[in-house]
Amino acid sequence: FLWSLPVAHPNINELNKNEAVLRARAIVSFHSGNFREMYTILEHHKFTKDSHGKLQAMWLEAHYQEAEKLRGRPLGPVDKYRVRKKFPLPRTIWDGEQKTHCFKERTRSLLREWYLQDPYPNPTKKRELAQATGLTPTQV
Repeated sequence: FLWSLPVAHPNINELNKNEAVLRARAIVSFHSGNFREMYTILEHHKFTKDSHGKLQAMWLEAHYQEAEKLRGRPLGPVDKYRVRKKFPLPRTIWDGEQKTHCFKERTRSLLREWYLQDPYPNPTKKRELAQATGLTPTQV
């Protein structure tokens, strides 16, 4: 698909700024092992929130693979943690909110506030809180 795009097209600049095309180029770069190109695409173009999850996973996996190749062995959990700290996600594919224990900080503070008001909410309040935080009622 990407190679079928015309190079001398009059709207080539708009085409190269299109998120779907950029995302496809990043995915192809990732799968072909061209991580430098993928990093450049992800660092220099803003993506919508819908794309963030997939692109974040690719960013981390690429850095993990590079670290494994350098070390010559599979990475353990501590190694992966160190890689994540050394190569944080770029702002173009991340909303900037830190996660603590799998939950975003905003979600944790909202849960804490509700808990202080009512430590044992009824199912209706749980559903309401789940909607406000983006969690499932079971997680609440």
